[in-house]
Amino acid sequence: MQVSIGTPLQSSAFKVLLLGSGELGKEVVISLQRLGVEVHAADRYDHAPAMQVAHFAYTINMADPEALKKLIRDVKPHLIVPEIEAIATEVLLEIEANKETVIIPSAKAVNLTMNREGIRRLAAEELGLPTSAYRFADSLENFRAACDDIGYPNFVKPVMSSSGKGQSRVKSFAEVDAAWEYAMQGGRVNQGKVIVEAQIDFDFEITLLTVRAKNPETGNVETHFCDPIGHRQDSGDYVESWQPQIMSAIALAKAQQIADKVTIALDGCGIFGVELFVKGDDVWFSEVSPRPHDTGLVTLATQFQSEFELHARAILGLPVNTKCHSVGASAVIYAGVDDNNLSFENIEQALSHPDTDIRLFGKPEGFTRRRMGVVTARAESTDQAREIAQQAAKSVHVKQN
Repeated sequence: MQVSIGTPLQSSAFKVLLLGSGELGKEVVISLQRLGVEVHAADRYDHAPAMQVAHFAYTINMADPEALKKLIRDVKPHLIVPEIEAIATEVLLEIEANKETVIIPSAKAVNLTMNREGIRRLAAEELGLPTSAYRFADSLENFRAACDDIGYPNFVKPVMSSSGKGQSRVKSFAEVDAAWEYAMQGGRVNQGKVIVEAQIDFDFEITLLTVRAKNPETGNVETHFCDPIGHRQDSGDYVESWQPQIMSAIALAKAQQIADKVTIALDGCGIFGVELFVKGDDVWFSEVSPRPHDTGLVTLATQFQSEFELHARAILGLPVNTKCHSVGASAVIYAGVDDNNLSFENIEQALSHPDTDIRLFGKPEGFTRRRMGVVTARAESTDQAREIAQQAAKSVHVKQN
């Protein structure tokens, strides 16, 4: 099937509506614009990163069904690309059912993955994938019982949250009530429900970026895998990542089988960030995001086509290439303060190593633990790349004005 892309701002324009305009969306917008796509970006606040590089920007509450429906019908996009979880997904299901436009990767995928209960039940109960033991709880009383049932230590997450918000590790019954209160405050859309997960004894955690893309010769959708990405988290939030993560051939094959099953079940084209726990040759499914993944920022330094370029190509029906050309790592730059109108200094030192690069996201407001940028580095080994990236990120000074 031949792909046709028109001219932005003309009647022939191929329009993409991005729902959520953070730093990952910003890179997707840039990749789409390089391919001649007209991009419309929406978020809940003004001047979000992707809005700054899109053709058109809209500030709306995307969890408001009527506001979202009006935006979609005003823009009339060819594709809708969700970038966050806090969206009225019932609208996307209706839009897709009416065949008004295409949801990326599918309304089913967006609806299931925005809620940890939906994706965990799909993975464990329908697909039979290996996961940690888990329970759901919708009241403090049920939560206490679930924690005792799962045992300690365990991990608690709101069913609807991201970037570690509302997540905690509960080491004993004495910490249960505080964990419940923290979870209730951390959900993006307060559903009053949490998942309690047993702690898995794993060696490391990976993101397996999995691309579902059409074969231009056959028209069939095929699965492609990037090299596994290792990462370190702090309270559920990504701090650094590296590629490739060395693992056994048996474990890699199991990881790819799990990722293949879950992404086929979610349907559609695009990139999926499949998170997995690995111990020796054993692999457990953790989560999946039907969009570029924050740990995948390292691919800006390591792959011929970054995760953002892969996403743009796949959703447009174009061929993809998941090969790496370098070993690399990424390290986050935090705001370190609660303030807006921030400045970033000492960038020249961060870039003094010839194999480093930097992305400043352009977020209008900073919080102590808010990601404001990322450093990527290439080296002969992941350990060397991690050290270079971490030192470069630490050298960037965030200044209050």
